[in-house]
Amino acid sequence: MRPRWKTVTAAAVLALLAHSSGATAQEKVLRVAMTAADVPLTTGQPSQGGEGLRFMGVTVYDGLVNWDLSSFEKAAVLKPGLAESWSVSDSDKTVWTFKLRRGVKFHDGSDFNADSVVWNFDKLMKRDSPQFDQAQSIQGSQYYGTIASWRKIDDFTVEIKTKKPDSVLPYNLANLYFSSSANWEKLGKDWNKVAFSPAGTGPWMLKTLVPRERAELVKNPNYWDPKRIPKSDRLVLLPMPDANTRVAALLAGQIDWVEAPPPDAIPRLKSQGMQIVTNQYPHIWPYQISYLEDSPFRDIRVRKAANLAIDREGMVKLLGGLATPAKGMITKGHPWFGNPTFDLRYDPKEAMRLLAEAGYSPSKPAKIKVIISPAGSGQMQPLPMNEFVKENFRDVGIDMEFEVMDWEALRGRRRAGAWAPENKGMHGINNSWAFWDPDIGLLKTAASFEPVPTGFNWGRYSDPKADDLVTRAKLAFDPEEQNKLLAELHTHIVDQAMWIWMVHDLNPRAMSPKVKGFVQAQSWVQDLTPVEMQ
Repeated sequence: MRPRWKTVTAAAVLALLAHSSGATAQEKVLRVAMTAADVPLTTGQPSQGGEGLRFMGVTVYDGLVNWDLSSFEKAAVLKPGLAESWSVSDSDKTVWTFKLRRGVKFHDGSDFNADSVVWNFDKLMKRDSPQFDQAQSIQGSQYYGTIASWRKIDDFTVEIKTKKPDSVLPYNLANLYFSSSANWEKLGKDWNKVAFSPAGTGPWMLKTLVPRERAELVKNPNYWDPKRIPKSDRLVLLPMPDANTRVAALLAGQIDWVEAPPPDAIPRLKSQGMQIVTNQYPHIWPYQISYLEDSPFRDIRVRKAANLAIDREGMVKLLGGLATPAKGMITKGHPWFGNPTFDLRYDPKEAMRLLAEAGYSPSKPAKIKVIISPAGSGQMQPLPMNEFVKENFRDVGIDMEFEVMDWEALRGRRRAGAWAPENKGMHGINNSWAFWDPDIGLLKTAASFEPVPTGFNWGRYSDPKADDLVTRAKLAFDPEEQNKLLAELHTHIVDQAMWIWMVHDLNPRAMSPKVKGFVQAQSWVQDLTPVEMQ
């Protein structure tokens, strides 16, 4: 199912589309070029990071909790999905009750109910269940780590118990999706077969899968939310990791939608009448760094120097203005930003002073090695960006070397942790990051007790104050109190230079002038149901 990687060139795109199964001239077809090198996993828990959630998560599937992606002006918020409501027990804050939506059917016609929830949680977390799928479990591990148990109360009520009080559970459940048990049974209990004919509950249904080449989705006319029945008849997803290839295909009229167009192509795209859509969204381009014994970043002076060495305004210019300089993990003005005293400014003189205190200089540089990828979800233009940082580092006395690999391979190395044998000698990993929810943005990145793969602490960062703030925020079920604690946590990790933060990108997309109806939400995921070709 996963043959050797090959680049999909612009010349090949037309041939791929020519063989599109069953598309007719009357159909409204939307053709999208993704940055990923492969079609995301189709069985229920997508691979390929945020791009997988965007194109094979919220399209074919639903969570118990969904995202409201209808607004351009404000950050996306949670809304009921397959659960109409949820509540946490007053007496035991580890016990949640979810009331399920009635009348929902999977694409194969089978019913969604409490048994479906139990079956799918078993699929991800119960290793001795017949339906357990390692591939999906790996992809979902970062979202289900807090869940201790689950059980059916009645046909439309489910109880979920967490390992300890966790006020942000609903955010995690927005990223766990539900596939049909009846379809799995019908296809011989074989997830490899399900991959080519999955059945979710979402607004799109997978019609055709050609690994490494394309996926074709058709609209679900019986979707449970009539307001979100797709306006397009067919959605064609094409893996195209090379940015210039994506642009060439769009200009040739072979595709309609490009993720992450390169900045130097924007003027030409605009001159040809293409739409360039951007928006703020919760995202940062960082180096997650190692705190192991062999890492220079154990020294806060080196961490601060690395942050001060980066010309963020210059990087924004490199990106054609399609980014903003970072002042931390979170964007300034966000309720979680707080009031850090360490200013992430461009100050090479101060960077050199700090490095000299730590025993380094341009003639005796700190040597680091960082894992990077040439493309992938939310990575913008990673090769020139990383080369830019490398030059900045060299100027102050940091000698950076790269290990370059495919995006999904990089994600595997992130899930393994800095201490894994395959990451020996690595001092950082360039994995673009979201802060759409407290866990991903702050809590599971900063807590020493949240290591990968169920948490997000890749480098074994450990700080007693951070751990205390994380614990208190998890217990804060009042949003105002939680926001205050998150702001205090962000203040602390910036002052500790926990990571190296570069820029927040503006999530650019280039589209044919025929693409209508898209509202770019301030979110990692997007709603393609209102989009149509005219």
